[in-house]
Amino acid sequence: MSTVTSKDGTLIAYEKSGSGFPLILVDGAFCSRAFGPMPKLARVLAGDFTVINYDRRGRNESGDTKPYTIDKEIEDIEALISEAAGGSAYVFGISSGAALALAAAAAGLNIPKLALYEPPFDVSDEGHHAPKDSLAQLKKMITEDRKGDAVSYFMKDMIGIPSFAVLMMKLMPMWSKLKAVAHTLPYDCTILGNLGLPEERAKSVKTRTLIAGGDKSQVSLQHSVKKLSEVMPNNELQILKGQTHNVSEKAIGPALISFFNK
Repeated sequence: MSTVTSKDGTLIAYEKSGSGFPLILVDGAFCSRAFGPMPKLARVLAGDFTVINYDRRGRNESGDTKPYTIDKEIEDIEALISEAAGGSAYVFGISSGAALALAAAAAGLNIPKLALYEPPFDVSDEGHHAPKDSLAQLKKMITEDRKGDAVSYFMKDMIGIPSFAVLMMKLMPMWSKLKAVAHTLPYDCTILGNLGLPEERAKSVKTRTLIAGGDKSQVSLQHSVKKLSEVMPNNELQILKGQTHNVSEKAIGPALISFFNK
């Protein structure tokens, strides 16, 4: 494990694997180097790239300097590009991490190519919709140290996971891991803003971008992917067969290798 120092002094933990042009992986909610899809994906990508897998602030071994702002998370990626990648890096983000990666590219970071998997922007009337006061609700629960309630709210109310499925999660070892990073859920919600598509931000990104989604994902996510592709000026859209929001590294890995190696 290595660290870089972000602009506000926060230490951001990361690890490198593989060789080739640097590629930074940006996790979605709950996930880190210790939990989630990126460790397996890093192994798939390491044959083609120097993969930089990091803990977003507040998670696992990274610090967490308050107050939180999206600019600080962008500065974390900037520090990784500067100190860990040598000044330039491809970036791949998934879910809320895709929204963060999009914001980083819009901020002018040195990202020659960008890949996004299903940023959960709310762009249509179909499918599940998170409550508009989600950020306020999450902040209240975290302030009251109701971490379990925050996780349940995020799963059921924001994502739309059925109650029985959330109940089953509570009986599994993973529940403690989810609760351990519940305080970062407002960060993901802040990144998503009003939950709608940030059209001006998306239009401003001229970086060549892969926008990907799964054909078995929730309809709201499919609409988000397609709408983002309509708005961004320099992108290619790829829908992966048989994939959901929990995309397999065996499906997204080859798509990323093909895109970044073009």
